[in-house]
Amino acid sequence: MTTVTLHSSAGKWVMVTTILASAMAFIDGTALNVVLPALQQSLHASAAELFWVLNAYMLMLASLILIGGSLGDRLGRKKVFMTGIFVFILGSTACGFAGSATMLIIFRMLQGIGGALMIPGSLSLITSSINENERGKAIGTWSAVTTLVTMGGPVLGGALADAGLWRYIFFINVPIGVAALVFLAWKVNESRETEGDQRLDFPGAVLTAAGLALLTFGFLRMPSLGFGNPQVYGTIAGGILLLVIFVIVENKSRHPMLPVRLFSNLTFTGTNLLTFFLYAGLGAGMLFLSLDMVQVQGYTQLQSGLTFLPFTVLMILIARFTGSMADKYGPRLFLVAGPCITGAGLLLLSFVKQTAGAKDYWTTFFPGIVGLGLGMSLTVAPLTATVMGSVSDHLSGTASGVNNAVTRIAGVFANAIFGALAVLFFSGAVQREIRSLPLNDPQKDAVVAQTVNLGNAAVPADIDPAHHPMIRKVHKDGFIIAYGRIMQLSAGLAFLGGLMGFLFIRKQPATG
Repeated sequence: MTTVTLHSSAGKWVMVTTILASAMAFIDGTALNVVLPALQQSLHASAAELFWVLNAYMLMLASLILIGGSLGDRLGRKKVFMTGIFVFILGSTACGFAGSATMLIIFRMLQGIGGALMIPGSLSLITSSINENERGKAIGTWSAVTTLVTMGGPVLGGALADAGLWRYIFFINVPIGVAALVFLAWKVNESRETEGDQRLDFPGAVLTAAGLALLTFGFLRMPSLGFGNPQVYGTIAGGILLLVIFVIVENKSRHPMLPVRLFSNLTFTGTNLLTFFLYAGLGAGMLFLSLDMVQVQGYTQLQSGLTFLPFTVLMILIARFTGSMADKYGPRLFLVAGPCITGAGLLLLSFVKQTAGAKDYWTTFFPGIVGLGLGMSLTVAPLTATVMGSVSDHLSGTASGVNNAVTRIAGVFANAIFGALAVLFFSGAVQREIRSLPLNDPQKDAVVAQTVNLGNAAVPADIDPAHHPMIRKVHKDGFIIAYGRIMQLSAGLAFLGGLMGFLFIRKQPATG
């Protein structure tokens, strides 16, 4: 397949279109975290519905993203990429008009279908189109710019939420998506594989979609039902069984959607394990950090978004340079140091207790966020380039689909497991603190029951107003305890990611 240089006209248009489409999806994710309190209030959503607004998208994305990557390799990367963008635009428009939490959850699923076709296509187009010697730099550029735009999401989300315009988080995707479609149609050539068997692997597609959907759904139901519920352990077990059958079928298939031999490559396996642990820790950490700032520390949603600017600045300054350095010296050092520094940042953030609000930011949250930004700046471009460079070019879409699926499943895992743990930690802390309050047992039970709403826990209506300040303090103190433990667990996952880099990544990635 003919490749182009990064500085050629064709190379620049590949970068512009992939960055636009990726930014559209990533803005949506980061901005949504910040507007959750406003969205919850506007739609009268429960905490469970709030998590489903996040996770309905993740459910469809995780279930279908392997199929999206494989379809791009077989049917044409540009064609599948454009289809995904179009579906994502439709889903975003519908989300913007949603009148209830239930409708928003349904339309987020449509966004997820679009994302599954769109997200693998961006990296696959870069990998298949850009000259091999400049691929790390190209992915570094993609990482830096998309992260810049992505981290602008919380600022934008905060401003819109404070103005009562949270719906525009979804509407803003429409012009970005339309621009990407126009540029793709006029300026980017189609890219597809012509070698080997190009037939679609329908048994593999059905098995992977059903297996990932059951596994994801089980994790998502865990916070509200507990692992002992048949709906939870039954769907998780069913998902694992279908994925085992999927591996067996793919191993015997003449045209597998996912060649199992990819996982015999230790670099490919190691980078995906690193991705899982790092993004599970980061996803949980970022979510609970946003909730803590807005619901407990008294930040406005705009202030909460602005606190991530150091992260953005570090990504701009470092990510592209890191991609070039990894091309030159190999990715191993970056993929050990980066996750460990990210873990150190999460650990620092776990020690932040009650503050006086945004005026205390520089001496409380700022050092930890710098750690997050520095760690991820060192990690993102080398990690992506190593995943894509560890396989042959004709499997670039599949490799991107696998790595993105791992990222999304890590996010779902983190939201589900850590969401359940946060309620457990929170309720335990409140139960201990409330013993000394002058309340009867039913009132104490009602106060503890509010912990399912996390930072949005309210004082029950039938309690004497004189006791309200004490109960609010108990809720705040209990949430901060839960937040600290979740951040420490998140840090542990990031450190595990660094261990995967140490164990599995060679100095130079091997192609196979």
